[in-house]
Amino acid sequence: MTPTTTTPAPAAPTLRTAQIPPNGLYEGRRVLRRLPDGVAERPYELFALAPQSATIGAEISGVDLSRPLTPELRDELNRALLEWKVLFFRQQHLTSQHQRQFARSWGELETNPLLESGDSDDVVRFDKSAGTTPSFENVWHTDVTFRPRPAMGAVLQLREVPPRGGDTMWADMAAAYDNLPEDVRARIDRATAEHDFLPGFRRFYGPERLAPMQDVFPPVTHPVVRTHPANGRRMLFVNTSFTTRVHGLERAESDELLRLLFQQAHVPEFQVRFRWQAGDIAFWDNRATQHYAVNDYGDARRVAERVAIAGDRPY
Repeated sequence: MTPTTTTPAPAAPTLRTAQIPPNGLYEGRRVLRRLPDGVAERPYELFALAPQSATIGAEISGVDLSRPLTPELRDELNRALLEWKVLFFRQQHLTSQHQRQFARSWGELETNPLLESGDSDDVVRFDKSAGTTPSFENVWHTDVTFRPRPAMGAVLQLREVPPRGGDTMWADMAAAYDNLPEDVRARIDRATAEHDFLPGFRRFYGPERLAPMQDVFPPVTHPVVRTHPANGRRMLFVNTSFTTRVHGLERAESDELLRLLFQQAHVPEFQVRFRWQAGDIAFWDNRATQHYAVNDYGDARRVAERVAIAGDRPY
């Protein structure tokens, strides 16, 4: 009788051990949830709305921002802002007065003594061309989080657009929070962090200008994850320009955690990118977003004016 022989099963393939750096990028399908739980999608009746991405950015047409807003139009635009986080309006060509009038529909305007003013203290003018100060804006950031009450939002208009480049990008920080691993969310949900104006401005100004501002803008504490006051969404609230450390952690541990959290703004699925034409307006919710002005236009000139709306204390 011939003995039966068994062919051994092939060995399972093995992979060499490799350390994956903690870069904050997580593979797989993203969670792209635009609306808070329990909020139903509704049509808009007073304008046309064209989404620009899955969760952030919508172009509005059929509205003349030089005219005072009716209460009904203001409320519907506010609903669109909460849903899409940044709204774009083409070819408005507003005067500074009309731009301020539109922004005041959402609250008092704030001033920023660290930035150059336009024709009034509450209009910030960004005039970038050959030989000017390096750009403040080409880093992911949320405006003025070094203040106890950071801006609620901002209205930006491009007065002069370079022949190529000069886009602005926004990141959805609710999506950034939703897509963190569960253990990271548990770690940061009740954490607080320090915010300071110096990291964002010290490369542009000398001590003679910055030193007096240290008393005006001392470091402040904000939650690492804030709750949106209008819709209850949880949002990541740290940024590379102004967040300096997480309280209660050793410096090395804080730096490592912040590097991971900062990377969330870099994920393309959480972003929208807007290509400007002269006279266009962007209106964004500063509580729920970060933004980045792309400085890729060389020696060409790019002129923008921004007004910011005073905000509340994050919680």
